[in-house]
Amino acid sequence: NVSKHLAYHHIRSTMIGHALVQIFRALGYTVVGINHLGDWGTTHGKLIAAWKKWGPIDPIDVGGLNALYSRFVAEAKDNPALDDEGRAWFKRLEDGDPDALALWSRFKEVSLAEYQTVYDLLGVKYDVVKGESEYVPDIERVMKELADKGLSSESQGAIVVAFPDEKVPLLLTKRDGATVYATRDIPSAEFRWNTWHFARSLYVVDRGQSLHFKLLFKTLKAMGREWAAKCEHIPFGLVQIGKPPTEDDAPDAPKQYEKTGSRKGNVILLKQVVGEAESRVRALIAEINPELTGAALDQVASQIGLGAVLFANLVSQRDKDVKFEWDRVIALTGDSGPYIQYSHARCASILRKAGGDWAAANAQVVRQRLSGLAHGLESAKHPIDLAKLTTDAEWAVARRLLEFPQAIVATTPKCEPHIICHYLLELSGEFSRWYTAGNGDASLRVLCDDVPTRDARLALVAAVKAVLSEGLSLLGISAPDQM
Repeated sequence: NVSKHLAYHHIRSTMIGHALVQIFRALGYTVVGINHLGDWGTTHGKLIAAWKKWGPIDPIDVGGLNALYSRFVAEAKDNPALDDEGRAWFKRLEDGDPDALALWSRFKEVSLAEYQTVYDLLGVKYDVVKGESEYVPDIERVMKELADKGLSSESQGAIVVAFPDEKVPLLLTKRDGATVYATRDIPSAEFRWNTWHFARSLYVVDRGQSLHFKLLFKTLKAMGREWAAKCEHIPFGLVQIGKPPTEDDAPDAPKQYEKTGSRKGNVILLKQVVGEAESRVRALIAEINPELTGAALDQVASQIGLGAVLFANLVSQRDKDVKFEWDRVIALTGDSGPYIQYSHARCASILRKAGGDWAAANAQVVRQRLSGLAHGLESAKHPIDLAKLTTDAEWAVARRLLEFPQAIVATTPKCEPHIICHYLLELSGEFSRWYTAGNGDASLRVLCDDVPTRDARLALVAAVKAVLSEGLSLLGISAPDQM
């Protein structure tokens, strides 16, 4: 929704969707990533009403707009007449009032500029950005078709689509004639089908909208849109934040959590979380790798800090709620994004120490040959004899590598990126157990004295590096070569 901050709780829709784009592209699909903006509706009428009452604000920014709206919502609790003003302004907006349109357009422009800075930070690019407002011209046609087919009816002054087997109907217009999400979701679904004739159309929206999408898809089917069966809601759990303790709480009472919301004011901004993660990464790097400074330090701190935040949101099963805890979200150890990134950086370090062609570690060649790992690999210098890999730890790594394609495929039936997260954690664990085995026995080290064995082990390291890099990329996370 426009005219409010991109807060931490918004990251789930964006990054689950981004990961699914990467995963389906890796499997050969043509994927169109769409940012469907909530830029129409009564909330915008309320914001205009708030602006007229307590504005203008200068300069106009998202923070100021959100504060105006939050104030409107708070005061409307004691003064319901304010809601009537908001509905009246939205009606004027729908009727094309120049004053309302000018303010709405300015609010949207400011919002998109702010959002783009966050998308750039996340490394997210959309193929199509379309607001709900772009489907308003189709509403009259849709409403007429629904009426002509006998699908819509009046209920307490509102227009709805009712189903005998559903307890609630799909709301199309309110009693004052104002349109709602569904009225615009129908033509937006039609636009996607008419434009791309999709194999699957995935709606990555929180599970609170599950009933809405169920009714929407049933309505499309009732309208004769056979492709409605290809539309899927991909729900995810909420982000919850700890409630401040009250005087009535016992000292040992379990912590209580509540849903975050920009309008409620109990949010943590996404930039704030990423900034804190980067700050902690810098402090850690200063201790373990003081030689990393300047621009290189800036880049690595950004990659690891952001990786921690993104991985924390993707590692859980999609439909589970995520409880916001600073230490958990920006964890740099344990089952975290930085743990996998560190494994990748360790691989890169080993290959650098090996010198020669290994420093480049041709990932493309390694990826292409993974499925034939048991039959041998070739480096740029000479054939690799994988018969030299004889320990259980080495073959545990090799077997885990072979599971990578299956892990990617397994994510797609139910759109569960967490499967790849856990695969990468398992591969990192197998690699760590193999690598550290050489700490107590020089003959087990990757860079051992026996050249054929050394090259076979380096091939395995190069394969691990390639898969970790590819897997992190599917999740929208960078794979730094040093930490």
